[in-house]
Amino acid sequence: MDVVTSRSDTPTFEEYASGAWPSLYRYAYLLTGSHADAEDLAQQTLVKAYGAWAKVVRADSPTAYLRRTLTNTYLSQKRPKARRGEVLTDEPPERGTAPPPGPEDRMVLWPHVRSLPPRQRAVVVLRYYEDLSEQQIADVLGCSTGNVKSTAHRALQALRGALETDGREG
Repeated sequence: MDVVTSRSDTPTFEEYASGAWPSLYRYAYLLTGSHADAEDLAQQTLVKAYGAWAKVVRADSPTAYLRRTLTNTYLSQKRPKARRGEVLTDEPPERGTAPPPGPEDRMVLWPHVRSLPPRQRAVVVLRYYEDLSEQQIADVLGCSTGNVKSTAHRALQALRGALETDGREG
């Protein structure tokens, strides 16, 4: 990310934050699925970064530092809350005969990605939406690559099961 700097090679917080906002917001939106929640999460991340700015700019990759901060903030907010239950309706869902989604239509999966537990969702978003490697994801989440692989495996199993339930073979 190219950031215009002031008098030295080190960007000010304001300079860095304005350049990093679009990426942080997009990642937060993919995690939360809500514009308002994404803005709150990205803002919380920047507030934390402001408090530790000297440490952030010394990091090998300030972008990776902020991504990890955002991920940890998201996961910590999700831990204490009870899982959402099923939504009951008067009518059964309609069964569609739509063809399976192609690579151009990833958003078909979005409702199912949103239903994953927070850590599985974070791995899926980082891997398939942000296109990070397993090692980069492990760095963001502070875990081993083996943990990333097993979490991704469980998430993909859940997504396949959800697609089969919808009548779409994946």
